[in-house]
Amino acid sequence: MSYIKQAIEAYNDTWHTMPIDFTEQSEVRFLPRVVLFDMDGVLYNSMPNQEVAWQESMAQFGIAMTRSDVYATEGARGIDTIRRFVKQQQGRDISLKEAQQMYDVKTQVYHSMPDAPIFDGVLPIMQKIRESGMQVGIVTGSGQRQLFKRIFEDFGEFVDEEHIVTAYSVKRGKPYPDPYLMGLEKAGIRHPWEGIVVENAPLGVRAGVAAHIFTVAINSGPLDDSALLDEGANLLYPTMTDFCNNWEQLIDSI
Repeated sequence: MSYIKQAIEAYNDTWHTMPIDFTEQSEVRFLPRVVLFDMDGVLYNSMPNQEVAWQESMAQFGIAMTRSDVYATEGARGIDTIRRFVKQQQGRDISLKEAQQMYDVKTQVYHSMPDAPIFDGVLPIMQKIRESGMQVGIVTGSGQRQLFKRIFEDFGEFVDEEHIVTAYSVKRGKPYPDPYLMGLEKAGIRHPWEGIVVENAPLGVRAGVAAHIFTVAINSGPLDDSALLDEGANLLYPTMTDFCNNWEQLIDSI
């Protein structure tokens, strides 16, 4: 049995332990109708820029962020990350307004750098998803409005504004399931087994798994594979191109 087929069967088996009122259908199994992509580190090779932006901007406020900190908190809403680090390092509870002001500085630093490139494999897999009769959605913890304009420029053929979830769409960001549940809702889909999450960050994988959605990890950064698998990723690939090359096998295994 293939790695992919084993992963799908294991995912389907998890529904046997779910409460009856959560699975009102007599047969529940993986039948995806939408693929929900994270943005940074999944669509764009933007994490090197994000690392610099976080470190330089937070240093202006006396907050130290290591490379590990940046990758460990990736996927969370920026304002949530800022409030947590200020509390940890300065012992202060700051308001959402102050956190947003600090995040705006981080955004300015980020946009002073060259645009991050689209990862190889992203546009081809979106094309395959559409040819498979599925929708494409984007679920990001980012609140950088300038990036959303670029999303439409780069991926407007496959996704529209109604299929994008941002930091402003939910009150609780990743690792809570809310962003990915909102992604399903925006796609008009009721059931978690009708979706696929594509993530590169531990917090994002945890959010997808918490939403009970089949979650594919793309380890595009410096993390050990275990950091993503231990959060419950159903499949893991080193690059988006590898996932794209295995798309037909995934579809054939359903």
